[in-house]
Amino acid sequence: MWVYEKKLQYPVRVSTCNPKLAKFLIEQYGGADGELAAALRYLNQRYSIPDKVIGLLTDIGTEEFAHLEMIATMVYKLIKDATPQQMKDAGLDANYVNHDGAIFYQNAAGVPFTASYIAAKGDPIADLYEDIAAEEKARATYQWIINMSDDPDLNDGLRFLREREIIHSQRFREAVEILKDERDKKVFF
Repeated sequence: MWVYEKKLQYPVRVSTCNPKLAKFLIEQYGGADGELAAALRYLNQRYSIPDKVIGLLTDIGTEEFAHLEMIATMVYKLIKDATPQQMKDAGLDANYVNHDGAIFYQNAAGVPFTASYIAAKGDPIADLYEDIAAEEKARATYQWIINMSDDPDLNDGLRFLREREIIHSQRFREAVEILKDERDKKVFF
């Protein structure tokens, strides 16, 4: 079903070691509105959605895994040369003690990822509106991380991810309209 190319969807560069910025980015790795939650949400919802939009959920869900890979690469590059003191100063001391430099699925506050982040109502239109909201929340989070960052190289990759969230939101809005048109054509007795 998938073909994995051994390259990132977009180049990831960072200017300097910056564990504090890495801590912010972890939100998009294992947070409620992050890339893992989005990928799992969309790939799960496709089982209860009309055929007309299954491909959309599959495509976007798969792309979210590519975004997850980019975030992991960003975080790794931001902390790979960090000292234990820098990790502590950035508020990543518990992560360091438990995982050293490994990335753990958690949000920026250190709360572990949970399946409760994965929304699926079973109503296609309700699920798509949830997906639109998820994409808009991810877009906003990327913007806020960009606002906190002074790393122009990293911000380039973050802007790419932010723009992809906008495109995904637009595609989900189009899918809602397709399903609404289909629903409105049906006669209910």
